[in-house]
Amino acid sequence: MLKTILHDTHVSLGAKMIPFGGFLMPVQYEGVTKEHLTVRKNIGVFDVSHMGEFFVEGPNAIGLLQHICSNDITKLSPGKAQYNYLPNTKGGVVDDLIVYQLTENRYLLVVNASNIEKDWNWINEQNKIYNAKLINASDEYSLLAVQGPKAIEAMQSLTTIELNHLPFYAHQTGVFAGISDILVATTGYTGSGGLEIYIPNAKVKEVWNAIFEAGKDFGIQPIGLAARDTLRLEMGYCLYGNEINENQSPIEAGLGWITRSETKFINAETLGKQKREGTDISLVGFELQERGIPRTDHKLFDNSGNLIGRVTSGTQAPSLNIGIGLGYVPKKFSEVGSEIQLQVRNKMLSAKIISLPFYKA
Repeated sequence: MLKTILHDTHVSLGAKMIPFGGFLMPVQYEGVTKEHLTVRKNIGVFDVSHMGEFFVEGPNAIGLLQHICSNDITKLSPGKAQYNYLPNTKGGVVDDLIVYQLTENRYLLVVNASNIEKDWNWINEQNKIYNAKLINASDEYSLLAVQGPKAIEAMQSLTTIELNHLPFYAHQTGVFAGISDILVATTGYTGSGGLEIYIPNAKVKEVWNAIFEAGKDFGIQPIGLAARDTLRLEMGYCLYGNEINENQSPIEAGLGWITRSETKFINAETLGKQKREGTDISLVGFELQERGIPRTDHKLFDNSGNLIGRVTSGTQAPSLNIGIGLGYVPKKFSEVGSEIQLQVRNKMLSAKIISLPFYKA
């Protein structure tokens, strides 16, 4: 089992460590609800160094990325980032990822930890006709996500980059915590704003300490992956392996907004048709109307007791104090306000379809 550079730091802070994506990762420190609300109200720091980083370089980089990515890479410019997925040839998704354009012919792809090897092999296979330069730097970088409404203010003392001037999904490389050539991005997976900071492994402990010193007057706390999951779920964000996978259509998952219209990427014809004509099932968000906690693979029924779907992700939302979930249902049950039933053990609980996100800042 792999460990991040900060493993011993997490253990010393009392973190509960679990296997995740091939790494031992901190799942929680003082409790999921407390950590979740810290990010919503103040500032929290996640070690997400298990994520993968690929560089794609050269004059053929744009051609390769336009072929393998769902979104329109030509809309990027240096200093911008873009959410994407990698479509496969059978209607599903290889992975979802963020693409950062660094310079005219240089891009950074950040992929999920559990998919690093699969994604690397997939991209290399597709690159045979483009011959772009590919570099797998996943073992060279650490990634800290500094998230929450106070993150920008707290971190400004560590950098000459004007953080307030960076729009959402932008990035700049500069001095951070006294270290040169650090990429600082206004990306994240929590819905509460903040930064993601890409750091050479040799410098991450130094940066971690500087971040906590800068944030000590802002209520900063280390946050585990359990709260990262509840935070993303309150926003209705897809998680690979739950809402999206090799077999699930990204259009059914609501990712039509990052599926470009022109037919020049892998499986574009099928996905374009689904985007134009709609799909038979859709990913929806639902709130329980009574006490209970939805969990992955719980079954969903209509009010006549007919099985209509299953839960892909569910939790007791710390910000809302209600049970929430995501799941796939037939189109006729996907309208906002539709009433459905959730089976928890042998009990049927009333639920209602709502518009996402669950949490509205």
